[in-house]
Amino acid sequence: MTDRFLQDKAALVTGSTQGIGLAIAEALGGAGCRVAIHGLGDAATIESAETAVRDAGAAEVRFFNADLRDPGAIGSMMREAAEWGGVDILVNNAGVQKTTSLEDADTETWNAVITVNLSAAFHTMRLAMPAMGERGYGRVINIASVHGLVASREKAPYVASKFGLVGMSRVAALEYAALGDRASGGVTVNCICPGWTETSLIEPQIEARTQQVGGGRTEGIADLLREKQPSLRMSDPMEIGALAVWLCHRHAHNITGTSVPVDGGWTAQ
Repeated sequence: MTDRFLQDKAALVTGSTQGIGLAIAEALGGAGCRVAIHGLGDAATIESAETAVRDAGAAEVRFFNADLRDPGAIGSMMREAAEWGGVDILVNNAGVQKTTSLEDADTETWNAVITVNLSAAFHTMRLAMPAMGERGYGRVINIASVHGLVASREKAPYVASKFGLVGMSRVAALEYAALGDRASGGVTVNCICPGWTETSLIEPQIEARTQQVGGGRTEGIADLLREKQPSLRMSDPMEIGALAVWLCHRHAHNITGTSVPVDGGWTAQ
């Protein structure tokens, strides 16, 4: 990427050691950003992610391993990020999913999904956004889901968390809409809502569908797509990364409180 328009900015991307989060971190690095990655994984996974973001062009790369189930750990991470130079761009990507019926879902499942998918974003936003307002520039990009816009069976905790994330993002967008100006870029809050995307998060569903149709992995994926996604194509994580970077431009100063589906027409039906 040759347009390094973010070379004076710093970003924190949660859940960015793989998948969509890593793709976003790489894309931001390509635009010249200093990037703090975050997530789980062994030393080799973390080193690989750091190298990928650095090779993409990031001015600097840092790693955080805060447990997003722990508000205290989130607070420590955000303080360290502030001391590192502040967070101009916050991407809440970390998420968990468990497919289960409402009847079979238990308290442990509900708490696990809501805590990581929704509560963690609340804590990072409340701690990062006041400084964004003071600077007159800030971007919060919450990776919701098509399931923040429509429901599916056997996903009550996940759908609730993503609908909640969309709603919370709209509130934050309203509260910060008037801060900054066109020249500074303003403070915006938006959600990206992917449909079927090629990440490890959906592998259990692909495996289950493959067993149902009695074919191979390709047949399982095709059956998933036919059910929901009219384009019959999955998205690539790098496509989500490119959209996230675009939302960081100053000329996106009036795009706030939106939820952008990347779902091949899923929510148009």
